[in-house]
Amino acid sequence: MRVLFHVQHLLGIGHDRRAALITRGLAEAGVAVTVLRGGHPVPGIDYGPAAEIVQLPPARAADSSFKTLLDEHDRPIDDSWRARRRAAVLETHERVRPDALLVESFPFGRRAFRFELLPLLEAAKAGGAVTAASVRDILVTKAKPERLEETVSTVERLFDHVLVHGDPDLIPFAATFPAAARIADRIRYTGYVAVPQGSEGDGAEGKNADGTGEVIVSVGGGAVGLPLLRAALAVRASTPAGLDAPWRLLAGPDVPEADFRALAAAAPPGTVVERARPDFPTLLRRCRLSISQAGYNTVLDVLQAGCRAVVVPFAAGSETEQATRARLLEERGRLAVVDEATLTPDTLAAGVARALALPPPAAIPLRLDGAAATARLLRHAVAYRQGNSR
Repeated sequence: MRVLFHVQHLLGIGHDRRAALITRGLAEAGVAVTVLRGGHPVPGIDYGPAAEIVQLPPARAADSSFKTLLDEHDRPIDDSWRARRRAAVLETHERVRPDALLVESFPFGRRAFRFELLPLLEAAKAGGAVTAASVRDILVTKAKPERLEETVSTVERLFDHVLVHGDPDLIPFAATFPAAARIADRIRYTGYVAVPQGSEGDGAEGKNADGTGEVIVSVGGGAVGLPLLRAALAVRASTPAGLDAPWRLLAGPDVPEADFRALAAAAPPGTVVERARPDFPTLLRRCRLSISQAGYNTVLDVLQAGCRAVVVPFAAGSETEQATRARLLEERGRLAVVDEATLTPDTLAAGVARALALPPPAAIPLRLDGAAATARLLRHAVAYRQGNSR
């Protein structure tokens, strides 16, 4: 069975990380996976040795507004660049001739890439492939009603399945996609796509192991995380009551080197500033408190670790996804939320105090085998399609 997987991340690294876990899950199920990777390569994200990676001319968002997309030379993309990308996408499809096409985010996001995704989906449908969208549990709220209609129309015309990487017992897809009932026959919940506990390597053990009793501050890739890192350093310098523990700040790969060096130089005693680590989930299992943003992957790591947590949801521009997730978990008493718009050392310190005052974190039962479930769903769909075509 051959799967072609189109993946495009634009700002953070969460989409790429989730796609890599899905790819590895497909490969472990014996599926041959070719990944059309449309973003810049991210250090530390591994799609596994079995996957074929086709690196497209990469694109990224110029800023958190997502209004301007830049090419590999940091120039705004143009029609010539779009034609080059579209040709590479369609040439790969023609070579692979997939049994299934998996498209990350579209048509619920990545609308700017319709120029290549619509021809790709049409080619896949014409070739008899199963087509599926790969989407996270919570969508960014759309302000324009016509976008909702366009999304539904595209799903009805070009997609066999919508694979939602979430658990309806925590949040149903309809909570952030009002037209979910109209495509209910295509929606399949896979459970969350999470890093299996222990798979990242626990490293050294014992009472002196990294993370033990620490405050871990993380910002994912770090593209929009500098304000949180700076606020955390200021809070650390004042040492809130009861938090004289070591602090460890993890700056992702997208934090510019000059800013990283400035953070390290400003760090008070008892504070480590380093780049993001692959054993991040292990650090969380040992920590006293996590301070982070509220992206899909980070929140799953926090929930699996069972640690106390403060989250500062990314909410620039029209972003609503992280704030929705954070408020839902705050209502369950699972963490403390600090609004990004009002983030200061004082508001962050107050959030730390609220998190430490919460009862010991209660487990939230969640399906966490989303990568394996995605593989099972696609294998079943392909087998059914091929059996009916004989």
